[in-house]
Amino acid sequence: MSTQNPVLDELHAARRKILADWNGDTLAYLSDAQSRLEKSGRPIWQGKQRSKDSTESDGRPQSEGSSVSTAP
Repeated sequence: MSTQNPVLDELHAARRKILADWNGDTLAYLSDAQSRLEKSGRPIWQGKQRSKDSTESDGRPQSEGSSVSTAP
């Protein structure tokens, strides 16, 4: 697949190579990556769960100081 964007082309090529290296088994690749990450000892960021009330009416995340009223 070739696009007009060389960055996207590079990303697609990297994805194809990873999938080829893992015989198309995305779950096996992700399991291995998670295992390597945990063994690395590097800190893993844990974001807080957003509540349903933290989104705007169109589904976008609500920004700090949003002017959207929650009153009916």
